[in-house]
Amino acid sequence: MADRYLRFTGTAPGRFLTRRLGLPRPAALHRWSPERPALDGVLLHLTAGTSAIGGDAAAGPGGTSENGGSSSAAGRGLAAVLARTGLDVRTSVPASADAPVAAVVLDATGVADVDALGEVHAALHPVVRSVAVSGRVLVLGAPLDPADHHQSAVQQGLEGFVRSLGKEIGRGRTAGLVRLTDAGAAESTLRFLLSPRSAYISGQVVEVGTAPVTAPDDWERPLAGLTALVTGAARGIGEAVATTLARDGAHVVCLDIPSAGAELTAAATRIGGSALPLDITAADAGARIADALPGGLDVLVHNAGITRDRRLANMPADRWAPVLDVNLASVLRTTDALLAKGALRAGGRIVCTASIAGIAGNTGQTNYAASKAGVVGLVRSLAPRALAEHGVTVNAVAPGFIETRMTAAVPLFIREAGRRMNSLGQGGLPVDVAETTAWFASPGSGAVNGQVVRVCGQSLLGA
Repeated sequence: MADRYLRFTGTAPGRFLTRRLGLPRPAALHRWSPERPALDGVLLHLTAGTSAIGGDAAAGPGGTSENGGSSSAAGRGLAAVLARTGLDVRTSVPASADAPVAAVVLDATGVADVDALGEVHAALHPVVRSVAVSGRVLVLGAPLDPADHHQSAVQQGLEGFVRSLGKEIGRGRTAGLVRLTDAGAAESTLRFLLSPRSAYISGQVVEVGTAPVTAPDDWERPLAGLTALVTGAARGIGEAVATTLARDGAHVVCLDIPSAGAELTAAATRIGGSALPLDITAADAGARIADALPGGLDVLVHNAGITRDRRLANMPADRWAPVLDVNLASVLRTTDALLAKGALRAGGRIVCTASIAGIAGNTGQTNYAASKAGVVGLVRSLAPRALAEHGVTVNAVAPGFIETRMTAAVPLFIREAGRRMNSLGQGGLPVDVAETTAWFASPGSGAVNGQVVRVCGQSLLGA
């Protein structure tokens, strides 16, 4: 269903009325398209504290040049990664009005005391107004050091800073924090967050580890030659995920219940994939998937899910059990079976669909929230073991209010509340979830593991 309010606020009368009445004024987001694949404008690379990032260049002592960029070898490693995003990297605001600031990247990895934290303010205060509509502010922090409570305190402070900035920056702009030690390991993440593909992600914290990373031969088609399986792929978010993975080069096996066979076949045909009609809750679903993919699997996307909403006092067991079976038990069973059979190849990716309901809770959804919180628990527990034992990463995307046929059936006032109660003032699209899934699925994301990233426009529900 079209967001008429968003369209109205883009007109001259809409801008006038919303300004006079103090109503939300959401900006149309710049999402990826073949015609506009990159953000519009330059990228500012700034440094606060002493750069501690490793990467392409050898590590060296930190330092900040007079124009704001890091002069250290480590900082130059980050600069090389930023240059490969395709954006024009600068270290000061361009004087020309025809070169808008598409993104600001602040290297705050070396911030280790309160005085250095003040440099974050000093760096961003003069430039934040210069960021273009649908632009990015990305702060790079360091992992918390358990042996240094001063460093941990100020690095944790960056999280509160970024979450607050995301709520006030407006005009479709987003803010994020990436904790990392190696710029090279984070290239996939930086490319994603500094592109239109991350349009509906704000106020999020991503931790990038130090696991070995295999850069794709072609960053535009990082999944070329790989096989992906997407459950619940006949419609909605699942169909968008399948389409996006196919765009990125994967052969996609689309799985859904047999009763959705016609839609499933149409979706698979449209993207040049394969259809696999199968009830994911079947006890032997994992074995049947493995049999259908004798060559193995590179990407497993657990997207299938259902709702049976009702307040707990009015919820019979027959509304509880199916939700837990589809959304959680089938994910556990299938994942265990495929890992045990070695069906997921080394370097594989498991991406689960959680929900902000599982993080923040939601009235009338004790069953759904329990199942989606369970998915979060699965990811956090399995991720380190799956990487160590199978060479497979495990992550989750947690959608907020996404414009689908399901949300279109929600009563008007609840639907409008869902759309407006986030920092971007609008609902997300299925493609926003799909782009995040594709980032997790990339061979270049091997150091991204155990992460749960909300795709919710920084919803006011929960953190």
